[in-house]
Amino acid sequence: MNIHSSAKSFEILSNLLEERTGQTLSPERHWRIQTSLQPIMREHSIPDIDTLVSVILSNANRGLETDCLEAILNNESCFFRDQASFALLTGPVLDAIRQNKEKEKRLRIWCSACSFGQEAVSMAIALSENFQKWNGWNIEILGSDVSNQAINRAKKGLYSQFEVQRGLPIGLLVKYFNQVDQDWQVDQKIMNMIQYRNYNLVSDNKFVGKFDLILCRNMLMYLSEDNRLKAFQNIEKALNPNAYLMMGSAETVASYSSKLEPCQDYRGFYKRNLT
Repeated sequence: MNIHSSAKSFEILSNLLEERTGQTLSPERHWRIQTSLQPIMREHSIPDIDTLVSVILSNANRGLETDCLEAILNNESCFFRDQASFALLTGPVLDAIRQNKEKEKRLRIWCSACSFGQEAVSMAIALSENFQKWNGWNIEILGSDVSNQAINRAKKGLYSQFEVQRGLPIGLLVKYFNQVDQDWQVDQKIMNMIQYRNYNLVSDNKFVGKFDLILCRNMLMYLSEDNRLKAFQNIEKALNPNAYLMMGSAETVASYSSKLEPCQDYRGFYKRNLT
């Protein structure tokens, strides 16, 4: 297949991605566009990316732009991602939240940029594994993503053998999943703990409520500085006073939020600055 493409075509696709989703693609990551779009070009008998961009700009196929942007989006995820950080999260951090919310007995968790749902499922499993601590609690987990395709997949709770082998201990696989042919279906009790919805952290003005814990890992790094500021504004609005924010190890609130500060007790976590 001829995958000839001009720098202008890459720029147009990158700008469309940022406009629709907030994510940016630096020039050195243009290989991702080329790699991601080859199956779509093959399916539509489009010879190269220049032609693909021309078709998108002509509005001749309205669904093509959406399909292309969905393909370019980074939907990388796995179960119990970054195990050391996740152990800190599901141990001391959740214990601290439980102490703060003991009277109310209501826990709300937001897994932002949840991709295909592995992170939300991991949280639900971790809470179920410690059910005695959370007995009598009202627990809500929201999984959101800018990608409709990712959310539709997450709602199904069906994962391939390859996906469940990435971070999911065999004991938990057997306990909380049911095998369906070659794939694995999340147990309905776990799925009932999670709600999924399409949400753009940068541009969506719909209020999703207040949360005791927000996980927004390895997504903010793909945003421009302006969009990062917008994302933090939405995160700040959604945090309860004693809530925690967890981000990726390469991400920071520095220069983007004056209302959030690093948590002194737990590395990689942030809390609202109440001063």
